[in-house]
Amino acid sequence: MSVDSGLPDFRGDTGFWNAYPFAEKLGLSFADLASPDMFETNPRLAWAFYGHRMNLYRETEPHDGYKKLLELCQGKEAGYFVFTSNVDGHFQKAGFDNQQIVECHGAINRLQCVEPCDQHTWSALLTNITVEEESFSATNGMPTCNQCGGLARPNILMFNDDKWIAEEAEQQKMRMYYWWQSVINSQAKVAVIELGAGTVIKTVRNQAETYAGYENSSLIRINPREYDVSAEQLSLPVSALSGIALLK
Repeated sequence: MSVDSGLPDFRGDTGFWNAYPFAEKLGLSFADLASPDMFETNPRLAWAFYGHRMNLYRETEPHDGYKKLLELCQGKEAGYFVFTSNVDGHFQKAGFDNQQIVECHGAINRLQCVEPCDQHTWSALLTNITVEEESFSATNGMPTCNQCGGLARPNILMFNDDKWIAEEAEQQKMRMYYWWQSVINSQAKVAVIELGAGTVIKTVRNQAETYAGYENSSLIRINPREYDVSAEQLSLPVSALSGIALLK
């Protein structure tokens, strides 16, 4: 969904290294940098990576597909819910109701303690990270925990991450669960629009297929690469922006 806004695609080391060539020079993969261990072993590099992404997501405007999708969602009597693994906050930025979004891998606009010292998270909207491009290092004061004073990190589920605080995501999932129960009780017809969900990390794809399994549901899979569907479902082998433009 976010690639059509000009944001980088991290699929495979090649896609990641195209976006962050410094990482290729250092022999680092996306999994190496997107790791809680990096905040302990090299916090300035870790915050350069996430700080750069934070700045990029803030500077980039969501593409027109978000607006079209929102108009479709708001026109449905039973409402809508967004389930996304994107951490960029662009659904909220495009006008989607924050109370109707599940960010299953967390959000870059929230922070947590690296340790963590407790289970609280807080807003990162006032956090500003300056990144020195040549050395790719965070040069200004890195955010600290507002409880213990230790280093903070984004409230994002990273690789091999047993320190991610999932409380916010769990609350979001609970709101979606109650909405889904109301949809079932009303026997509403449901369109599950899946946008660019891959098969390597299948969180979003599995969720879409589960909801599409409801007897009044249908799946619309929009994906330029992994677009296979069963016979009764619809596949659009195009980008998210192009696929949304085809919806009526």
